[in-house]
Amino acid sequence: MLKLIWKAEAEHQFNDIVGYIEALSPDGAKRITRLILDGLNRARNFPHIGRPGRVAGTRELIVHPNYIVIYRITPDAIDVLRILHARQLYP
Repeated sequence: MLKLIWKAEAEHQFNDIVGYIEALSPDGAKRITRLILDGLNRARNFPHIGRPGRVAGTRELIVHPNYIVIYRITPDAIDVLRILHARQLYP
């Protein structure tokens, strides 16, 4: 199983997403937290589970219809690069 390395931007985006949802629905925040973390745990075991990313060398994991985790596979880790709302323009 690969380890997870959270880049600062991804960690900040995760906290913003959870904080925003928590203000509206604490239960919803728990659900989205679980979906994101469960998705990343699946990627640790099956790194190619995400589709090839729009940026070369990345993969995109849809963890919820509204949220996409952008990550990069390295020999010993999954680098979590960004967590985006599906409607955001990317790249």
